[in-house]
Amino acid sequence: MSSELETPTGAAAPRRSMRALTRLAGVTAFAATLVVGASAAAVAAPVPADHAVSAAADARPPRTTHGPCAYTETPDEPAARPVPLPPDPRRTPDRGSVRVTLSTNQGPIGLTLDRAAAPCTVQSFLHLVGKRFYDRTPCHRLTAYPTLSVLQCGDPSGTGEGGPGYRYRDELPTDLPPAPTDPTGVRRLYARGVLAMANAGPDTNGSQFFLVYADSALRPNYTIFGTVDAAGLATLDRIAAQGIAPTAEDPAPVDGAPAQPVTIRRAVRAHHHH
Repeated sequence: MSSELETPTGAAAPRRSMRALTRLAGVTAFAATLVVGASAAAVAAPVPADHAVSAAADARPPRTTHGPCAYTETPDEPAARPVPLPPDPRRTPDRGSVRVTLSTNQGPIGLTLDRAAAPCTVQSFLHLVGKRFYDRTPCHRLTAYPTLSVLQCGDPSGTGEGGPGYRYRDELPTDLPPAPTDPTGVRRLYARGVLAMANAGPDTNGSQFFLVYADSALRPNYTIFGTVDAAGLATLDRIAAQGIAPTAEDPAPVDGAPAQPVTIRRAVRAHHHH
């Protein structure tokens, strides 16, 4: 799945997968995208989803859960690591917050998930944490554009292509202030400390997420479902300071794999709610 974050520089935002990128390879040069993807390509326009093509080839319609969140299998994008569809009770929990700690090789990243902001997203994320989907997974992408500063994680394959084998709908923010760097008013402020889902276009959330370490300007197309704590921001600052791994094409990239590999060793939910 790919999630695209566009920025005024032409940098795309957290894009989930490279598959969508290769569709547009003829149109775009490799550059920046907030993708769920190992290498990022700059994609100026949203990428059309063509899930229908492979679904048609598969006679059995994809399974969908029966609750309000309607988590739906993606046969054309199999799970990077086997995991069942999340529970989808008739009433999605939509109050309170839940703490999750990502223990990484670079330090702890504490997350506070906000059920009211994005109940289906929090429910899915906690399901993946509980199934240990995120354990021993890399954070495959770091960006350092003036308008997009994020660490992207959540793909066990580390390619930016991988997801959980299901997708679900957006729960988009409606109250974000305009980004001060965008005179058009189209892009919104995804502030330092925001936790959001990467995607590959509308209603394609899966497992990839991004952590904002400096104020960023994005179209409000990415579900925000929590915040990063102070210790987590210190860890993100350390990771960002180490920079992005150079490539043959670009000795000083602003988008790519972190120069020092970042691995989520374990993702653990705190036992108490508040």
